[in-house]
Amino acid sequence: MASKLLLIAVFVLDLIAFGLAVAAEQRRSTAKIVQDSEVNYNYCVYDSDISTGYGVGAFLFLMVSQALVMAASKCFCCGKGLNPSGSRAWAVILFIVCWLFFLIAEICLLAGSVRNAYHTKYRTIFSEQPPSCETVRKGVFGAGAAFIFLNAIVNKFYYICYSSARDKSFQAYGGETGVGMGTYK
Repeated sequence: MASKLLLIAVFVLDLIAFGLAVAAEQRRSTAKIVQDSEVNYNYCVYDSDISTGYGVGAFLFLMVSQALVMAASKCFCCGKGLNPSGSRAWAVILFIVCWLFFLIAEICLLAGSVRNAYHTKYRTIFSEQPPSCETVRKGVFGAGAAFIFLNAIVNKFYYICYSSARDKSFQAYGGETGVGMGTYK
């Protein structure tokens, strides 16, 4: 039977990670070009950098959530063998999909956080082209949030299928390992 306490803890962690990723998308940095009239140059001014922290927080909460499920299921590769059934087949498929969604979400969150933290520091003279005020592209943290949501769903189904396959006692040789001999008279 799947541990309800573990499922609740993982749900809460995934919910926090999702909320932080959505907040990071809403609060990502924006920049504007400002002209300095005294020194005759243009430069970029960035607003709050809070979404970098939100993105890193979502990254860490998702990582802890994934680690809890993998530790509870012994990462699917350690421990006793699972019962050959539909539950085991689904557990294998969901294990692969779970890791795929996890990696995509982590890449989106990490790339968005790094890109959001980067601020151009150079200046240009008025007559030159304005500076490139690079910011994180809209939707990077949103994609991370979407994959956190998908990973949360698949993670739970994986753990339930794994637990179901584990709970069924699997005996490779039909139970008895010796040759049964009756008494002879």
